[in-house]
Amino acid sequence: MLSGPDPLAIHPAPAHQRMVFLKNVVSDPKIEIGDYTYYDDPENALLFASRNVLHHYDFLGDKLRIGRFCAIATGARFIMNGANHAMTGFSTYPFNIFGNGWEEGFDVATITAGLRGDTVIGNDVWIGAEAVIMPGVTIGDGAIIGAFSVVTRDVAPYAIVAGNPAVERRRRFESELVERLLRVAWWNWPVERITKHLAAIRGADIDALERAE
Repeated sequence: MLSGPDPLAIHPAPAHQRMVFLKNVVSDPKIEIGDYTYYDDPENALLFASRNVLHHYDFLGDKLRIGRFCAIATGARFIMNGANHAMTGFSTYPFNIFGNGWEEGFDVATITAGLRGDTVIGNDVWIGAEAVIMPGVTIGDGAIIGAFSVVTRDVAPYAIVAGNPAVERRRRFESELVERLLRVAWWNWPVERITKHLAAIRGADIDALERAE
């Protein structure tokens, strides 16, 4: 019995080379990506780590964590903490990076004071085209990020957000149902079990999903 695409494949749908399973093309240890999460880009899908994860510097130590079964559309970008400028003094201009004497007296603490921590994307999250995720944001499981949105704050599980800055438009399901879905956490099941119960996962019968074995 078949159990879906090979999670180790780079192009899981060979007829569509624009799609890649990101876990298999990103080697940066600062980026953690779960199985089956894909990026869709007709031109630069293989360059996700360098083109779509920006200002991600080793010396700051922040991580980008993306869960399983996420769908990331063309041009979505993750802005990391390295984009921050010092804001503890009068000027935000990065004099120090130009050297030639301007680095003298620079205190890295003026940068680290503004760090917002890791960026965490849950499981089964759909991120629309050209969306921008700002540093330190957590996006809950099952959330949807509208195309061209700028996400500056945390997003609740199964929320739909859109706009600049992104605001919650609605929840996909009632809170009780969301709690039940989070307890089921089908994305953590073995792939054989997921395959067996795709109808329940794609459907809208929580009782059937909870009965799945």
